[in-house]
Amino acid sequence: MRIEKFEEIQAWQEARELTKMIYRITKKVRFQKDFGLRDQIRRSSVSIMANIAEGFGRESNKEFIHFLSYASSSNIELQSHLYVALDQKYIANQEFNEVYTQSKKVGKLINGFVRYLKGKQK
Repeated sequence: MRIEKFEEIQAWQEARELTKMIYRITKKVRFQKDFGLRDQIRRSSVSIMANIAEGFGRESNKEFIHFLSYASSSNIELQSHLYVALDQKYIANQEFNEVYTQSKKVGKLINGFVRYLKGKQK
């Protein structure tokens, strides 16, 4: 099956869900007051989606893989920000676990897609 548009990519779909979760938790009053962390965690989640989409629009699998690595890095950055949010009590343990689990899912999908694309290069 050939992917015709970036919205069909499962990693992008799950990254979109992750971004929805991030925006939901960062709308809380306590989180809202920490402008720096709020903006940074939002940017990292949006970056995951954007890099998957941008990579899809590139000319080669090599370039796509490059952008998927950016998406993966943004995902790891987001995970680190989640610990700050937890430590500052902006989010509860349950929220942390839900969002972190979604982030891990996104990471596995990105890494699996990279392996697939590397196999297609040979």
